[in-house]
Amino acid sequence: MNGLIIPNHIAVILDGNRRWAKKHGMRVWEGHKYGVEIFDKFLDWCIELNVQQVSAYVLSTENLNRSRKEVVEILRLLKHELDRFETERAAKIDKYEIRVRFLGDFTKLPTSLVKIMRRIMKKTEEYNKKFLNILIAYGGRYELTNAIKNLIGKAMKKRIKITEKTIEENLLISGNVDLVIRTGGMSRLSNFLIWQTSYAELYVTEVLWPDFTKNDLVKAIKWFNDQKRNFGR
Repeated sequence: MNGLIIPNHIAVILDGNRRWAKKHGMRVWEGHKYGVEIFDKFLDWCIELNVQQVSAYVLSTENLNRSRKEVVEILRLLKHELDRFETERAAKIDKYEIRVRFLGDFTKLPTSLVKIMRRIMKKTEEYNKKFLNILIAYGGRYELTNAIKNLIGKAMKKRIKITEKTIEENLLISGNVDLVIRTGGMSRLSNFLIWQTSYAELYVTEVLWPDFTKNDLVKAIKWFNDQKRNFGR
């Protein structure tokens, strides 16, 4: 990676788990199991490459409308992965002082899952060297609607000026994304970090998420380095 600029904030849309499962003759929800394994490795690759902030689109609000069986299996896998954050991954999180944040509409999630997420966030809230944002039951429109509600609530108590800055202060994630990586070949954001990705570079690969490798990540970063970023100027 000599000479390459590493994006400060990489956001990833983990797409293709179900298509991968069908391709391999599995039930659709079984693809998510392999997707979780790759996500685990992806976090290690980002640490190795010294990416400061990662935002992962793990479960959208729309995903929760899939078949009950698939949703149940996804939530079960999420709980298993979150348990690992409190056990075998805890040492690495502490070593690199990673602040872990779970963002989304928690009212749509099981209470047991929310309790684990809150414990992890509480334990890592003082860390500030690296940031991991895991978006669960998340949607960009939900985030913007929530921000507007917060601003209206504050405006009812005292006079405030609504600006880009005050809107950003009320978002779930502040700051801009540099690079969005979407696996699975679809060239769209799918309601993902609408505000924060306004001037992000969008890298789309045909590789399905369970087949994603460290080499694919490096390839995306090299592509990012070849882009001329003028932020609309």
